[in-house]
Amino acid sequence: MFVACSTLCFGRLSLEDALAAIAELQFTKYEASLHEQGRQLRPSEVAADIGHAASRLRHGPGLMPVAFSVEIDADDPAEYDRQFKAVCRLARISAVPLLTLRAAATDTDFDREVERLRHLVRLGATDGIQVTVSTRLGTLTEDPDLALSLCQRVDGLGLTLDPSHFLVGPNPDKSYDCLYPFVKHVQLRDTRRGANQFQVRIGQGEIEYGRILTQLARHRYDRVLCVDIHDIPDAPFAMQPEVRKLKYLLESLV
Repeated sequence: MFVACSTLCFGRLSLEDALAAIAELQFTKYEASLHEQGRQLRPSEVAADIGHAASRLRHGPGLMPVAFSVEIDADDPAEYDRQFKAVCRLARISAVPLLTLRAAATDTDFDREVERLRHLVRLGATDGIQVTVSTRLGTLTEDPDLALSLCQRVDGLGLTLDPSHFLVGPNPDKSYDCLYPFVKHVQLRDTRRGANQFQVRIGQGEIEYGRILTQLARHRYDRVLCVDIHDIPDAPFAMQPEVRKLKYLLESLV
């Protein structure tokens, strides 16, 4: 296992400035945010010029992308596929093996979501890319049982484990141990139960980092542990010190 940093930790900065901040914290690997509503790199921009997007991801020999977090904002299925294929091609060019999508909302027909994800997994496989969905509040994967069912129904689909969403979700005491065999990526911050506690200072929350890493090791997980503290306007702390603290904590546990 190795520790990386999400560009969302510096989401109010440009991609170039975020990468400079990540490099300054002495990370060697990062997860790039490709969110249409973000300000760093948008899937529509990737589809317009894959080569230019690839050049923007190159910060230098000491920092390399290892995952993409992708949110495509396109209602038309053909346009969604066009942008998704471009993102997969960018991943292949950039030697990024994995991308994370958001699953459909909780009120979505489950069988329809299975078909959608089967289609996207097939598209990703064309470029050798592992497609995952994140465990996320407000989506079908906020429930561990439904997340497990998706992985069982969609051959080749992986999970990005984000335990914070379970802790603030409708069943915070429910075990998600059944998901570890399908985990291909991990996103971490510290979180407490309760309103407005999704992000708290490192060490003040309830995320059991040691237990998570032990469970991952049991299933021979050897991939990324991503520091994923979101840089939001009302964050009650400075980002850089918290990112550094979680980096050191995870590195001490690996």
